[in-house]
Amino acid sequence: MLSEIQNDISIRQKILEEIFDTLQSYIYTASIILKETIDKGNCIYLFGNGKNILNIQNLTLNINNNKEAHAVSLCENITKITEIANNFGIDRIFDKQIELRAKPEDLLIGFSSSGNSKNVLRALSLGRNLGCKTIGFSGGDGGAMDEFCDLNLVVPSRDMDIIQEIHLIVGNIIF
Repeated sequence: MLSEIQNDISIRQKILEEIFDTLQSYIYTASIILKETIDKGNCIYLFGNGKNILNIQNLTLNINNNKEAHAVSLCENITKITEIANNFGIDRIFDKQIELRAKPEDLLIGFSSSGNSKNVLRALSLGRNLGCKTIGFSGGDGGAMDEFCDLNLVVPSRDMDIIQEIHLIVGNIIF
């Protein structure tokens, strides 16, 4: 039993190391984009669905620990989210907030494990049209998210737990 557990841990560690190696240049580029955004005094908006919200809350706190940075999670205000969902539909919960808040050169960071979450894609698309920089955190083959991001950090896995675990690790490195 113990040897099976050790083998499973060893396999998982190897998978995580391989994925991390493929993302190194993306991590560096994302760090530069983040630093430029902070140096210019622009805002950083983070958003996503489901379990990604836990990562977003953690990363928002980490960014805001830098006294120069200002990050906002678009997932936390349940009153605003339910109001938008009721009036415009669930696919609009992030882009309506971006429409009201974002300015050119702000940074939008969207999380979608599949890369295909409509509400995340709509917000990234709007952000680009407003002149914002866009970073995606996705998995699998990146889904449709590549089309809407200046940089898309794609975790090449279909395992949602691995994707979200890597997103958190990479996010903590960048932020």
